[in-house]
Order: sequence, then structure tokens, then C-alpha cells
Amino acid sequence: MDSTQLLGYIGALIVGLVLGLIGGGGSILTVPLLVYLLGYNPVIATAYSLFVVGASSMVGTYQKYKKGFVDFKTGLAFSFPSFVAVYLSRRYLVPGIPDTLFSFGDYSLTKEMGIMIFFAIIMLLASFSMIKKEKNNNIISKSQPYYKTFIQGLTIGTITGLIGAGGGFLYVPALVVWANIPMKKAVGTSLVIVTINSLIGFIGDVQTLEIEWIFLLSFTLISIIGIILGVFISKFISGKKLKKGFGFFVLIMAVYIIYKELK
Repeated sequence: MDSTQLLGYIGALIVGLVLGLIGGGGSILTVPLLVYLLGYNPVIATAYSLFVVGASSMVGTYQKYKKGFVDFKTGLAFSFPSFVAVYLSRRYLVPGIPDTLFSFGDYSLTKEMGIMIFFAIIMLLASFSMIKKEKNNNIISKSQPYYKTFIQGLTIGTITGLIGAGGGFLYVPALVVWANIPMKKAVGTSLVIVTINSLIGFIGDVQTLEIEWIFLLSFTLISIIGIILGVFISKFISGKKLKKGFGFFVLIMAVYIIYKELK
């Protein structure tokens, strides 16, 4: 095993830790890790990210369920429109994107660059939501009509399908604001959605891509070890401080990706 592979596996452990601690953000680390450190094509990297995050989140869901922090009814309500959108995105939308999005003189924006830049933009939005100070609001909102949940699920599912993300960093605030679920339960419930979305999205990729199963399974196994550790450690760390610190890290990563792709 060379130093690059070793760093890759250390990164896999960190991916799992992040998922276990804050219920999202695994793909924010996985995709740049696979692209910039291990040299994978962004399309392949986003596919692998779906499998790694989905399998890790499945274990995390069980860990959170044992602690009573999973609302399966709400999670499945969000999951149905989301996994339909994720599957269709990975099966048809991503393969259908042209190799060159546009050209301007000697400059060309390729499909791979476009995916990474879009990914970075989503990372920026996610970082701001993690960094900003949460308002203490005692007003209890009512659960919204299902058609709104359906539209929101389709929207988030399409975005997560394009960038190869589980979507935990999008679903946690959605569950808190729209479904009126307490933060700890929202984190656990988001893992249900992430598991379903990611693994079904990956099924769409299996039909169009060649998969390096030995690498993918070993990387995933280490991430699963990480998520088990993360769920355990979460009992001893302030969630708010961790979330804000990770938000700043995501912000730096997003700026780096944009710089790397556009330079």
C-alpha cells in the first residue's frame, strides 16, 4: 500500500466519523478525496460516493435507531420522491450531459469541471447553513402537506443525484424546518433517507459504469468503522460547535475546488 492509498483510507475513516457525528457531510469529503487525492474521474467519484455514503449511513441508521433518534414514517415520506429523482438523475441525466458544456475562445467547460463546480456551489450553501447562528424560535410549525414534501424530495433528490451526495446536509435542516422534528431525531432520520437515496442512485450507476469493487468495498468498510466511532463519540462532543467547525472546513474546501477547476 503506497502513501496515497493510505491517505485515502484515512480519509474514508474521517468520512464515516463525520456522518456519525452530524448525520451528513460524508459526500462533501468523499468526492474531493476521490478526485483530487486518488485521481478518479468526477463521474466515477460521485458514483463511488453514493455507495460509500449509503452503506455507511445504513449502519448509522441502526445505531441511531437503537437510541430512539429515527422517525421512519417521516423519513420514508421524504425518501420516495427523492430516490426516484436520484435514480433517474444517475441513470439518465448524468450520462446524458455532453462532454463539453460550452466553449469560449480557447476555454472549454467540460462535464467533469461542471460537476465539480456545481458540487462546490452546493458545498458553499451547506457551509453557510452550518456556520450561521441558529435562532431560538419557540414557534411550533405544523407539518406541511405531503405534496410539498414530494416536490422538496424531488428537488433535493435531483441535486444529490447530480453531485453524488447522500444529501444529509440538505435533509437535516429540511426535517427540522418542514417536518418539525427535533434536531437529534432529524440527524437520525436523515440517515434513513441518505441510505435509500444513495444506494438506489448507485444502482443507476452500476448500469452505466465499470466499478472497482475491491477498492470500493474496502473503502466503504473503513467508512463504516468510522461511522460507528462517530456515533459513539457524538455523546461527548457539542453538536453545535462541531457543526460550525465543519461548516468552516466545508467553506474552505468549496473555495479550493472552484479555484482548482477554474485556474
